[in-house]
Amino acid sequence: MDGNDAVKRTRRQFLHTAVAAAAGAALAGIPRAARAAAGANGGGVKIGIIGSGKIGGTLGGLWVRAGHEVLFSARHLDEVRKLVAGLGSRARAGTPREAAAFGEVVLISVPYGALPQLGRDLAGELRGKVVLDTCNPIPRRDGDVAVAAQAKGSGVASAELLPGVRLVRAFNTVGASALRSEAHRAGDRVAVPLAGDDDAALQIAARLVEDAGFEPVVVGPLVRAKEFDPGTAVLGKALTARELRRALGLGS
Repeated sequence: MDGNDAVKRTRRQFLHTAVAAAAGAALAGIPRAARAAAGANGGGVKIGIIGSGKIGGTLGGLWVRAGHEVLFSARHLDEVRKLVAGLGSRARAGTPREAAAFGEVVLISVPYGALPQLGRDLAGELRGKVVLDTCNPIPRRDGDVAVAAQAKGSGVASAELLPGVRLVRAFNTVGASALRSEAHRAGDRVAVPLAGDDDAALQIAARLVEDAGFEPVVVGPLVRAKEFDPGTAVLGKALTARELRRALGLGS
């Protein structure tokens, strides 16, 4: 390991500790499950994944390897069972409802057109939880709901479709192939932009971005998620944190 790698590792370790400490402080006085999800004690998080395809399946595997418990779900359980078979005892398969109930944090990675029904069907299980939303609105695939989401911005629109959750837009700019190949890479890590209105939820998301092997960049509240929606210059690019901040006008 050269000097630069040692400095970067030390910086990441410091950030991990700072995020955990900040999350513990920010979550004081809210439910115990949410405090556990922040990882303030360094423990694993129970994560439910709704949509275990290329994005959800890849991230879930990275989180299992990082020490978290993950319940993977999808419409076709046979495929999910194949996915979890090689991931060990911390991975299991279930239905979307089971994933929503299991997770202290829930990742949703489905076609955007499925969000309205999902929000109605799983409202009780998702209420009050940190939800990481990777879903990109694509009008040619998702129809009118995607047209409306592009106009409003996905952060604002997803919050309306998933009422009562602590929403964070995350993992929507980096493609599945980069998630697989670039996780935990040496040197500057690939950056993942985050947007949310709940500071503690953002801190939890930041920790999980790091645990997956990437660098979190908090862009701002949900209204600013529009800045990294489909059609923007950063979508689909494996940028470093410095490159991403520059592209979004966030400074160095």
